[in-house]
Amino acid sequence: MDLLRSSVLTLIVFLPAVGSVIVALMPKEKEDLIKKFSIWWSVIPLLLTTWLAIDYAMNFLRGNQMAYQAKFAWIPSIGVNYHVGADGLSVPLLFLTALLTTLGLYYSARVIRKRVKEFFLLFLLLATGMFGVFVSLDLILFYVFWEIGLVPMYFLIGIWGNPKDRPQYAAIKFFLYTLAGSIFMLLAMIGVYLSTGTFDILDAAAKGVWLNAPMFATLSFWAFFIAFAIKVPSFPFHTWLPDAHTAAPTAGSVILAGVLLKLGAYGILRVLLSLFPGQFAQFGWIVALLGVIGIVYGAFVSLAQTDLKRLIAYSSVSHMGYIMLGIGAVGVALGMKNVAGAKESAAMAFNGASLQMFMHGIITGALFFLVGVIYERAHTRDLKVFGGLSAVVPVYYATMMFAGFASLGLPGLAGFWAEFFTFRGAFGIVPALAVIGVIGIVITAAYILYRIIQSLFLGEFDPKRWDHWTTVFGEHADGPTDMALFEKVTLWPLVILMVLLGLWPTPLLAFFNEASVNILSSLHF
Repeated sequence: MDLLRSSVLTLIVFLPAVGSVIVALMPKEKEDLIKKFSIWWSVIPLLLTTWLAIDYAMNFLRGNQMAYQAKFAWIPSIGVNYHVGADGLSVPLLFLTALLTTLGLYYSARVIRKRVKEFFLLFLLLATGMFGVFVSLDLILFYVFWEIGLVPMYFLIGIWGNPKDRPQYAAIKFFLYTLAGSIFMLLAMIGVYLSTGTFDILDAAAKGVWLNAPMFATLSFWAFFIAFAIKVPSFPFHTWLPDAHTAAPTAGSVILAGVLLKLGAYGILRVLLSLFPGQFAQFGWIVALLGVIGIVYGAFVSLAQTDLKRLIAYSSVSHMGYIMLGIGAVGVALGMKNVAGAKESAAMAFNGASLQMFMHGIITGALFFLVGVIYERAHTRDLKVFGGLSAVVPVYYATMMFAGFASLGLPGLAGFWAEFFTFRGAFGIVPALAVIGVIGIVITAAYILYRIIQSLFLGEFDPKRWDHWTTVFGEHADGPTDMALFEKVTLWPLVILMVLLGLWPTPLLAFFNEASVNILSSLHF
């Protein structure tokens, strides 16, 4: 058991990379073998992350220990170590990554028809990059995994993206935006090393970064923030996201929304908040303000969309704004240590931001899968050509209702608790911004009900309105066909999680709450 605990994170991180190497060695003509192997190979990290969550809850949750640590010298000459670990913040995100990776590969096995070998190879390699970010406790190691995830997604968008949506343009825009942020991050990491003599996140946080040089601390803070804000993406760094989401293949959009956006938010909580609490207290209101602008702006732009996939892409800008509002509120609270209730509100805001990271992953992941379901049949995402589908595709209708209502924060579904905790915390710290942010909730309900539910499903269905429906396998159909078995298998685990976490969020909240208490305590708050 001790051996498994000391090696489990390394196994989770590098098993997908090993799988990608095995796929690379397979003959490209063996497409069925490549698909089956990739799916079953991805199940191993899923099982390991499930065991990790259970074991952590049973043995390490009290006190929120940084568990499963492995540390050894990697590049001793400059003090770089292979240092990994997991706590209540990272364990749920590891499970989310593994789940969406497996579901994305399973779904793609039925719909990807060109260059199959390369697609599954890159998808597995992408998983290694995502896992690595969530466990890295050394800044250089963090940076390496951060960059590893950039290249596979670039090719997934550029090669397998929808030709109608300028995939090459979207891919290069995504790459350049993220790479520009990475340059800022690398400079800030060098600054941390010059100040503390270490790249280790835990050691640097304990020593304090640029304590006697506030100007350098401020510059480092903003360099890290720009890198993470681009990845979130926070307003005004969001403009790459709609193009990338719209052009990406379905599974690529799921991973992009479900996991890759969370890397930025995770970086803010794990790196920026821990290393620069003083600057966070000083500039937290700017972070919260950008979050509120993202909430309202993203919601209004979503309401104006007629392309279903682009609508959901802009909804991610809005929903990631909740995370930024919660994180910003935590920063503001750090400067209110003597104010009654500030610590409790900060913990609530932290919990809300963390919950939103997980809940948005399962909800928006499901929504992008649902876009793929309808696009495989209609070959369009234009909401103006649909209508009346509730009578002919009831299973698809019911699944979309669950995902849509979860996205708008209906009580009893997963999205509600994330928004509740975020606003509960924000109202105690930045009440004016929280009031403005509530507008986003109202507009979210409008675009979910009006743009999605009404446009797709309500009214009378006219079979002549769209005369070249096909099945998911390409044969001509007289009208829309309901979800196939493989689509149900892909989507229903996410729907089940939406319901279970909506009715009983306590197990997930226990992870994030202990993380928030531990991190805030380490900041002497």
